[in-house]
Amino acid sequence: MAGSAVALVPLFVLLALLAVDRWVYVDSQAHAEGGNPVIFRSGSLKVDTPAAWALGCLILWIFFFPLYLANRH
Repeated sequence: MAGSAVALVPLFVLLALLAVDRWVYVDSQAHAEGGNPVIFRSGSLKVDTPAAWALGCLILWIFFFPLYLANRH
């Protein structure tokens, strides 16, 4: 019984990451439609669209999610 519960932990983590990624997309889209897009620039890296934020969070969540929160005014 305990082994099957432990086996579900990765699934719950994946679902949580997908839910946060969806929230980032919806929230950044609302900011963009409101005329206040969430933008990050550093050197040649520029993240300024809802799709870019969502993809960044999907691929490298530990970096892009805090970056998104810091840049959404």
